[in-house]
Amino acid sequence: MAETTEFELVTPEKLVFSERSEMVVVPGSEGLFAAMPRHAPFISTLKPGVLEVYEGGKVKQRIFVAGGFAEVTPERLTVLAEEAVPVADLDRGQVETRLKDLKDDLAAAKSDAEKAQVMAAIDIAEAKLKAAA
Repeated sequence: MAETTEFELVTPEKLVFSERSEMVVVPGSEGLFAAMPRHAPFISTLKPGVLEVYEGGKVKQRIFVAGGFAEVTPERLTVLAEEAVPVADLDRGQVETRLKDLKDDLAAAKSDAEKAQVMAAIDIAEAKLKAAA
């Protein structure tokens, strides 16, 4: 049996995922990284993208995460995500509608701060759309 590490995915609302995994591929802000047993410790911010949980050498679970942090230790991976949704639960039609609305909001934004906030939401919606494909 393959060696495993403890993996927990948490959002502000709830514990989304907690179990032992062989490997978890995480969308870090500096690029994808794979957290495995006995990994060197580090902390990374997340970019919007798909987190993949492996079991038996295959992807067992795909979860869209939108921002947050990941902490890797030799024994565990903890992901604190602003949002986490199983990829299978993403509704492409809803995401497309949300993206259209956000683009309208961007055109109507008056301040730089408002534009930045809408652009961040657009980045998340575009990443969801890509994940739902």
